[in-house]
Amino acid sequence: MSDIDAMQSRIMAALDRIGQGLDGMGGNGAEPQDEDKLAKLTQQVEDEKLANAQLEERVKQLSARAREAEAKLADLEAAGRASKAEEDTRTKMLRKVEGDLQSLRHANQQLRDNNAKLREANAKGVAEPHLINKAMMAELDGLRASRAADRTEMDAILGELARIGDAAGADGQGKEDA
Repeated sequence: MSDIDAMQSRIMAALDRIGQGLDGMGGNGAEPQDEDKLAKLTQQVEDEKLANAQLEERVKQLSARAREAEAKLADLEAAGRASKAEEDTRTKMLRKVEGDLQSLRHANQQLRDNNAKLREANAKGVAEPHLINKAMMAELDGLRASRAADRTEMDAILGELARIGDAAGADGQGKEDA
């Protein structure tokens, strides 16, 4: 852009010099040599005007391209923000899945511990009802944790499928519009 501005100022200076030269010649009976000079100067003025018009058109084109590039950049930034939001959603979902799996692991460990105690009590020939109750509670906790983990995993899969479906739908619409 600064090159164009420099060229434009040079053109304007040349036009001023030509105008001063024409003013100095005056309008009184010019000699044939002066007429040739005048014709050359007039041609130079016309050439400079044409060059100036071409430069102005080029500036307009460059400005239009710059606006298009800014619009594309804004679109890319908006898409990046959308991707960040999707990534945050996936991260939250994965944390929830991890929490549910941790809960399932804990419930299964309790179930194993209670079953080991029950086997020890059975080997001694002593039936302890509280161990049976603890084993059943641990088993129920394990089943609940397993269901919660399965549900969370299913929600994550459905969310990802919906995102893929939305992206495919948007691509399909874009192709139809083109």
